[in-house]
Amino acid sequence: MTDPATVSAAHEAFLSTGALPPGIRPLVAASWRRSARSGVDPDVPHPDVSMSDADLGAYRARHPLARAMPIVRDLLVAGLAGESAVVAMTDDSGRLLWVEGSTSVRDDVGRIGFVEGAVWREERVGTNAPGTALATGRPVQVLGAEHFTRPVQSFNCAAAPVRDLRTGRVLGVLDVTGGQVAASGLVLSLVRASVAAVERELAERAERSEQFEQSATGSRIGPFAPRLDVLGVSNGVLRAAPGAAAGWPAPGTYATAPDGGTHAAPSGRLSLRHSEILLLLAASPRGLGADELAVLLHPGELSDVTVRAEVSRLRRAVGPLLGGSRPYRLGAPLRTDLDTVRDLLAAGDVHAALTAYPGPVLPRSVAPGVERLRDELSAEVRGAVLASGDVGALGRWLASDEGADDHGAWRRLAALAAPGTPAAARARARLALLDRSLR
Repeated sequence: MTDPATVSAAHEAFLSTGALPPGIRPLVAASWRRSARSGVDPDVPHPDVSMSDADLGAYRARHPLARAMPIVRDLLVAGLAGESAVVAMTDDSGRLLWVEGSTSVRDDVGRIGFVEGAVWREERVGTNAPGTALATGRPVQVLGAEHFTRPVQSFNCAAAPVRDLRTGRVLGVLDVTGGQVAASGLVLSLVRASVAAVERELAERAERSEQFEQSATGSRIGPFAPRLDVLGVSNGVLRAAPGAAAGWPAPGTYATAPDGGTHAAPSGRLSLRHSEILLLLAASPRGLGADELAVLLHPGELSDVTVRAEVSRLRRAVGPLLGGSRPYRLGAPLRTDLDTVRDLLAAGDVHAALTAYPGPVLPRSVAPGVERLRDELSAEVRGAVLASGDVGALGRWLASDEGADDHGAWRRLAALAAPGTPAAARARARLALLDRSLR
């Protein structure tokens, strides 16, 4: 762990010069940069606290995570009783739905706006475990001076995203915030274990509900589809479906090979070529001929023989997920994280779509078919953000690598932000900088 004094000195140097001295954790350094790009005030956190108590109560009652709170209370709140910590659960936009635990710590964090109903995304309050877990999609621990805003630096926090195991969508974040106890590795492990228990419970509830519907209606509901993640990653990750049928490869292994053995596939990660093929087939339910696949996979010429060899290797890797060869098509439903983003956009939930969109589709791929999917999804997300008229959503887009130099989005922010606010000043400054560079 980096010495707190070193982190504090680095934080002050970053705020005054924009330069990052060595020794800061990459996760924290990246978050500081995002916070600075978002115009976060390092002296005063500004969480959104606009939701009324009545609206918050109604919202919490119908939120899917409400069904998980008994588990959270048993595993974390009760487990940390007597410790200087609070347990918080957010939704997928960073809004604190529940904050429970030590009364004195609740009073302390309440003075910085860490209260039920407040939004603690990075672009509002800077680096913090719940907001940074949402921004990165992974468990994080933020200690003392690693927080971007100074008033928050007297606390430590550990958080992890909670996902819907059926779709991979982030439902919210589970967090522990407090004193020294929240800085321990044990607390982060407890958070992760509690998240795993919550996710299993929600998946089992959903499965029981579908089984009841099947019994009542006589309809046939199959197992949940496996998932392919390709957003913001160099290589795709294939995740096994909860309750997958017998015969599917176990997570982390390939199917049985011709030599009778199995071949490891660390964390379900695929090669770039196999990621491209699965993604293109998922986007083409009617199937693709070898010649069509060759055109979509390579900007120059790719022989049908090469395509057939790659597909053969892929079939050994994913087993029954890959179906026939004339044309090539999937043998079972495959959900991608593109589907999740598009579903959220269709539902009008721009903030949740941004949370589910960590970056472009397979950014290292030069396959023409993948580039088309990448450009289409990026345009859909950007268009929804601009059309939303939501300053917070615009801030999240502009804080991303894709949106950082988006002249049209900066113009939109300048038009929407209230005069005299940090967001308006930041938009004008960035527009002036972009105009100079264009000239």
